[in-house]
Parts: sequence; C-alpha cells; structure tokens
Amino acid sequence: MMGSYGMGLGGFGWMLILGALVVIPFWKLLPRFGMPSWLGLLAIFPLVALILLWVMAFKDDKPRGVS
Repeated sequence: MMGSYGMGLGGFGWMLILGALVVIPFWKLLPRFGMPSWLGLLAIFPLVALILLWVMAFKDDKPRGVS
C-alpha cells in the first residue's frame, strides 16, 4: 500500500507531536527565568533549544517561584 503510515499519522503529524513535546516545556520554563514565553517557539530548532538550555542553566539568579 502506497502512502500507508501505520495508524494514519503521517510524517507531519509526528513532527507536530515531537514539536509540541519540545516547545511546551520551554513555554512553561522560560517565564520563570525572566524570558518571554514566545522564545519557546524557537526551540523547535535544535541549536536554539541548546542555546536556551545553556542560558537557563547558567543564569545567575534562581527561577521565580523557587525558594
């Protein structure tokens, strides 16, 4: 069968799922580090996600809401 992708979820569907699994945690974490949430959308690009992780890891102050 040509074009069969298993459970009816094509390559684009899997990309959306994987993109959401990356973007949603960044969307929730970035405001705690004083950065705008919309930067989480850029995390779909692996290099940008890596840079954001480094910025969050080496930020001097603690995230908001952590005592």
